[in-house]
Amino acid sequence: MYKPILNKGNVLKFKRFSNRGYSLFAVLGKEVVIGVLSVATLQNATAKGISIETEKADQDTIMAKTMLLDEVEVRATRAPLAFNEQARMVTVLTHEQIATAPVQSVNDLLKYVSSVDVRQKGALGVLTDVSIRGGNAEQIAVLLNGIHIGDAQTGHNAFDFPVDVNEIERIEVLEGPAGRAYGTSSLLGTINIITKNPSRPSYGGHLRGGSYGFFNAGLHAHFASPQWRNQFSASYTRSDGYLRNKQGGLSADFRAVKFFYAGTYDTDRLRLRWQTGLSQKDFGSNTFYSSRFDNQFEHTLKTFAAVQGENKVGALRIRPAVYWNRTYDRFELIRSAPDKYPFNYHRTDVYGLSLNTYFDWQLGRTALSGEVRQEEILSTNLGYPLEYLHTVSGADVFYVKGLHRTNLQFFAEHNVLLRRWTFSGGLLAVKNSQADMPLRLYPSLDISYQLTDGLRAYFSYNTSLRMPSFTELFYSVGGHKADPNLAPEELEAVEVGLKYGDARFTGKFNVFHNRHKNLIDWISDGTMDASGTLIWKSVNFGRITTVGFQSSFDIKLSQLFRNQRVLQSLSLSYAFLHQNQKDYVGIVSKYALEYLKNKFVARLDMALLPQLLLTTSYRFQHRMGTYLDVAGGRHSYASYALVDARLSWQARGWTAYVETNNVFNRSYVDYGNVPQPGRWFVGGFSVTL
Repeated sequence: MYKPILNKGNVLKFKRFSNRGYSLFAVLGKEVVIGVLSVATLQNATAKGISIETEKADQDTIMAKTMLLDEVEVRATRAPLAFNEQARMVTVLTHEQIATAPVQSVNDLLKYVSSVDVRQKGALGVLTDVSIRGGNAEQIAVLLNGIHIGDAQTGHNAFDFPVDVNEIERIEVLEGPAGRAYGTSSLLGTINIITKNPSRPSYGGHLRGGSYGFFNAGLHAHFASPQWRNQFSASYTRSDGYLRNKQGGLSADFRAVKFFYAGTYDTDRLRLRWQTGLSQKDFGSNTFYSSRFDNQFEHTLKTFAAVQGENKVGALRIRPAVYWNRTYDRFELIRSAPDKYPFNYHRTDVYGLSLNTYFDWQLGRTALSGEVRQEEILSTNLGYPLEYLHTVSGADVFYVKGLHRTNLQFFAEHNVLLRRWTFSGGLLAVKNSQADMPLRLYPSLDISYQLTDGLRAYFSYNTSLRMPSFTELFYSVGGHKADPNLAPEELEAVEVGLKYGDARFTGKFNVFHNRHKNLIDWISDGTMDASGTLIWKSVNFGRITTVGFQSSFDIKLSQLFRNQRVLQSLSLSYAFLHQNQKDYVGIVSKYALEYLKNKFVARLDMALLPQLLLTTSYRFQHRMGTYLDVAGGRHSYASYALVDARLSWQARGWTAYVETNNVFNRSYVDYGNVPQPGRWFVGGFSVTL
């Protein structure tokens, strides 16, 4: 039922890719022939993908990749299964696709995934809310190499990654509830960032510069031996920003520092991986949080450390992990003026310990796992009054409030693989101390059937939950009225779909139905308090139903029209959503009701010369919902379409490029009253030795 690794000479063709728990596959220091997952919105367009050999050699390479396409292992289930055995919608962005996209951050990259909603408040991913299938930033699990790195205080800080986009190997986007695979918080999906695990030593760096005083510089060093691998990277980014306050001062400027280190010890019997990182960010927040003040400012500092292990022999596979995330957050409603309005200080700690096991036997593959996660916050305004005060580091104030909660979750899953069928079912059991709730069970079932060699149909039924963030529970400042008694929100989802793929064409189509219970959001009915401030309340909405469908097509133009060398690939994708909102007429929502109803993405990759690559991307979005201006007037969100382009020269050891975002300088907003930047130019150079 589970095929062994095949070894033919010096080329390894992996069928299960060592059962790595947090990544799609592992390179073991030899030449590896692998399948490349087709991605609806980003298609490979590197110089390596341009044929400079004979037609036969090129075709042989394509066919070798195609034959192994479905053997790549993904983590859409608790136990690792190959991609062709999954009954879930998974999008994988490879390193090559990331390298040729006209982006400067992970947040910008995810804009080209049709099911993902990226709502920017600042440029280049400075402050961004990322969600999947009509949800909000609180409803997805964010991971770095399989380790939870989200923020229990607020989803606004979830994408403060300590690693530069140049050091990312791939991104895995699991769409839909993922409670059985990733536990609580993965209500509507999971985004897993996989960093490089270099098999060869290398050193290098990059420089970028562009509009509005943008500058970015980074260095990296990779050390590798047959058993040991180490990855170091550091980067610095700054910009004057594209907005000014009423006094003419900077109000959307930012500065960020990132440091990341990861190490791996890998033998035939054991794999250990450890990682640590730091991300510090200072940015002008303009009107990001309140439309009444246009000189806001925020400072965040995130540190994390994690250790993971896995035995590679024996009937029982065991994968333990331990991690610790700490986030500091200082918010200034009026920049550098605590005498006018006191700053908000927060310190959040998340400690986690997990043990994942699985084994194969006559009736299939079974996984049994458990995790305990401790979430704590010290704050000047979030939580319950503290018995003992804690000093705020670097400030003459004290943390006077706080909260800690413990989340226990247990997983049970069983997978059965027949000739054409895959059955995968299981349970998530959760108990959280903060909600004082009894043990709750969340079942799921995935079924897929291989209709032909390239066509597979699937059905999935999944349930999941999410605990409210500390901000949703306690933020009662400046017109906000939080509810400390919010119930956890729950989701029940059904999905059916088709997947097809061959050497020239891949396509996906699915239809899904999501049923939310106790949905959490900030809402307003237009009521003002005594000072004339609009009142926003955190509430459990009750029930909301969402239906939608997604379709995507990738065409390998270089294979379809083999008598030309310019056109490389074309990708088209579209996502549609509809919510039942008839009970919420007259209510303005900050997140839940402001969903993307239509999103269309297209990308064309061309090779103007063997080393001169041009990538052009088009994105159309139509958002539902309304927002209130400073005077209380209500506005509907306007549809918009943007074009981005990147021209790059790729040579051995170095790359130079120029790119433009928002080529036609369109005016648009992703959120409320915060205008987004117009045309933005960036040029850069990178070298690797």
